[in-house]
Amino acid sequence: MNFIRLAAACPVTQVANVDSNVRNIKKCVDQAVGEHAKLVVFPELCVTSYTCADLFLQKQLLDQAALGVKELCAYSAGKDILIAVGAPLYAETVVYNCAYILFDGNVLGIVPKSYIPNYEEFYERRWFSSGREIIGHTVDLSFQKSIPFGIDLLFQSGPFQIGFEICEDLWSVVPPSSYLSLAGAQLIGNLSASNEVVSKADYRKALVAAQSAKCMASYIYAGAGTGESSTDVVFGGELLIAENGNMLTKNKRFQRENQVVTSIVDIDRLNLQRIKNISFREASSTVPWKARKIPFSFKNTEFGIFDRAIDKHPFVPSDAKQREQRCSEIFNIQAAALAKRMEHTGLKKAVIGISGGLDSTLALLVIAKTYDLLNYDRKDIITVTLPGFGTTDRTYQNAVSLCKKLETDFREVNIVAACLQHFKDIGHDPAIHDVTYENVQARERTQILMDIANKEGGLVIGTGDLSELALGWSTYNGDHMSMYAVNCSVPKTLVRYLVRYVAEEETSKEISTILLDVLDTPVTPELLPKDGEGKIAQKTEDIVGPYELHDFFLYYFVRSAFTPAKILFLAKSAFAGSYDDATIRKWLTVFIRRFFSMQFKRSAIPDGPKVGTVSLSPRGDWRMPSDASRDLWLNEL
Repeated sequence: MNFIRLAAACPVTQVANVDSNVRNIKKCVDQAVGEHAKLVVFPELCVTSYTCADLFLQKQLLDQAALGVKELCAYSAGKDILIAVGAPLYAETVVYNCAYILFDGNVLGIVPKSYIPNYEEFYERRWFSSGREIIGHTVDLSFQKSIPFGIDLLFQSGPFQIGFEICEDLWSVVPPSSYLSLAGAQLIGNLSASNEVVSKADYRKALVAAQSAKCMASYIYAGAGTGESSTDVVFGGELLIAENGNMLTKNKRFQRENQVVTSIVDIDRLNLQRIKNISFREASSTVPWKARKIPFSFKNTEFGIFDRAIDKHPFVPSDAKQREQRCSEIFNIQAAALAKRMEHTGLKKAVIGISGGLDSTLALLVIAKTYDLLNYDRKDIITVTLPGFGTTDRTYQNAVSLCKKLETDFREVNIVAACLQHFKDIGHDPAIHDVTYENVQARERTQILMDIANKEGGLVIGTGDLSELALGWSTYNGDHMSMYAVNCSVPKTLVRYLVRYVAEEETSKEISTILLDVLDTPVTPELLPKDGEGKIAQKTEDIVGPYELHDFFLYYFVRSAFTPAKILFLAKSAFAGSYDDATIRKWLTVFIRRFFSMQFKRSAIPDGPKVGTVSLSPRGDWRMPSDASRDLWLNEL
């Protein structure tokens, strides 16, 4: 499935003590191998240490550094791990600050530092020359000849392509890693010696995360540690591994022993993101050189225990503060979108059917906020409750109370008589509770809302959410249709948090109490008669499956374009202990069947705002033929 475990390491170093440094580098290599890493990135100049200053001009140190690289190269034999280690290179009266790339007893290539800092506390030009113009070269070492040397090197094993840059390179306006990524590298290693000053660590983390996002790559950063000279500056030994903007792992800085951190990276996810991103593809033509791809072969790509964190709810931030910020932003996007549509049409009235369920509640809250933004009178919000055969007292009372507390123009239209007449007109036995029985009610409700909108000069606001669109859980030309749909890209798992956010942050205590009870109500369309106790007899998740599973499937099917087998693998990891494997497979099969068969509904949905990275709008993010076969996907399960 193209997962690979990567490592960043910070060995204990002593300034100019190559033997000691090499011993600790070896220990870190062994630890990385023991943890099934296939790539380990070390800090800049770690063979000698970064802070040797004018000692870099001493032949004694340069010769010893070359011997240290030779020893590490020999040590790499048989270890099945790519090692990126920092050391100086003396070539033709010039010294370069380099990354030596070692694998199975050989130096595969040497990458020089492009940007040599010479400002504030940095004084590297006194010792090192820039390698920015070195393309297509080779270099000889005492123990190996014709080694590829330059900034144009990519190291490739199967589907994995790896590039390297050094410290300041990342801080430049156009980092070499940008070109390396456009040339094909999904993994970027940075051998660094970035010192610590107040708040620099925050900027460094942000920089690493941002570059991984811009490059649609995994970025492995290894910084020099506390063993460096503290004559004027201090180094914290920061280790970071990021993937496409997400920080997968980091260490605790200022440690005084060898440190290795590892993380599993998903190459498929990175590749598929690049396929979808036209700008990335087009930018590849700007690379000023043709990459030299250095082949090598891992014996295997086993990654050990799958300890990559897989969020059960990928649409919902796990951090409470971030979740609150996300909900606030989405709520504002929804309101801003509706405000624009109201202003454009010149209409002052909105019409919405209120069931007492989550989706219609959220849509009503969006309308209320929109009206406040536009300084419209909430009395022009026409809220209509449309009780039918399955309406329960709980949902009915919540709907009535919410509409009245929001001071809307509240109306009630009982649809039972009209539905019974329609059953008679089409010759349907009302005792048969089939899809006709259910859809008659949904279409009757929509007809009433549309006609009220025509009569009053208003817009019917749709309430259906993204999860329902994915599953086709709506009645065609019933609740499937509206004049503007504010929830269309909000998944069901997030709807709950949005309603809770409004209850806690944007409304009165009285309204909050109603909203909390709505949150506690099972998700239901209420299209089947109540049970003997007058309670909900039809629960959506009993029929189509748990929404948390379907939202998970949706995210990885649309956002990441993963295969069903990979989605199943990830779901088993994420939901271990919540659902057994057979249950996950069952509902994934249902998801694929419904997703493909219900595209015709998505092809005819009304306008509505995109709020997140996944949208199923046929005009925007998702274009799919309604008659596409699903067999290729189902057969994998």
